[in-house]
Amino acid sequence: MEESLPPNDTPPGETGEQPPRRFVLKDRRILAVSAIALLLILVLPARYLFFLALPAGDGKTVRIVDFAKGESVARIAADLERDGIVSSARLFVIHTRLKGVSGKLQAGEYQFSNGMRPGEILRMMLNGEVAVRRFAVPEGYSIHQLAELLESQKLFSKEGFLKAATDPALLAELGIEGKSVEGYLFPSTYDVTRTMDEAALIRAMTAQFHKVCDGQLADAAHRIGMTPVQVVTLASLIEKEAVVATERPLISSVFHNRLAKGMRLQSDPTAVYGIRAFAGTVTKQDIERQTPYNTYLIAGLPPGPIGNPSKGAVEAALNPVRTRYLYFVSKKNGTHHFSTSLDEHNAAVTTYLKTNHGN
Repeated sequence: MEESLPPNDTPPGETGEQPPRRFVLKDRRILAVSAIALLLILVLPARYLFFLALPAGDGKTVRIVDFAKGESVARIAADLERDGIVSSARLFVIHTRLKGVSGKLQAGEYQFSNGMRPGEILRMMLNGEVAVRRFAVPEGYSIHQLAELLESQKLFSKEGFLKAATDPALLAELGIEGKSVEGYLFPSTYDVTRTMDEAALIRAMTAQFHKVCDGQLADAAHRIGMTPVQVVTLASLIEKEAVVATERPLISSVFHNRLAKGMRLQSDPTAVYGIRAFAGTVTKQDIERQTPYNTYLIAGLPPGPIGNPSKGAVEAALNPVRTRYLYFVSKKNGTHHFSTSLDEHNAAVTTYLKTNHGN
């Protein structure tokens, strides 16, 4: 008779019983986690590469985004994603940390489009390439003309700019003698950021003037018996009168010759300074208007510049050509006829203007 095995000694698996449920669930969790990990290993790098290679859109969406100093990368990335500039804030943060530049992004206002790649956006913030608007200062423009131009370009209000241009505290800071910054806003092109105010733009313009013109201005002015302010004032008249740059030294010679003889300068642009922009002609009413700048009525130079001269005009004021000219009249083609006598001048006026008022 065969002996039977005790119930507890039955070999496992031969009775058809299943393993305990807790072990099955544990195995399934391990498999699921492994699958997810494998998916991340395979998919996340691919998504990251697509994120870097492809912009978020077609470039038609443009935003001005303001990043405050000390703002976290996560907050910056969230703003970029919200504005549609990047497709994933999370991947932008990862990219920034992988590059090791999380604490190096510069504050400011930036202009981004959704057609830009994340790497380009990051580079701009690292270099501080903030959004700017270009503003060109034309040669000879007065502060009044610049104020109107700034307002027309929606950069500053006319009133706000003129207030800053005549602010005594700013004039003292800049070391400018006079009632305004007239004459020292150097004609050039300037980058105006959205955080700049009128005073900051004026500082940039005057700094450029000193950079370009200050080198030998004081010494050269002393050499011809003038102060730097007088030179800048004379240069502003030359700039307004000269249409062709090559005539600046000739016009300068007329003014120098008149000053030497004690003659009034009788410069048309001075008759309308502060009233309206000079457009090439003046009226009898303009000539007779009582203002401190009207050189038809005052002796010598005006009390200050009537515009902002170029380097060429300053050089012409310092280096007039040697002539005996005392008069000039427009030929209506951008050039002038120069005369040594009043009779010759009157004849030229009749020829070119058909009227008998002269400079």
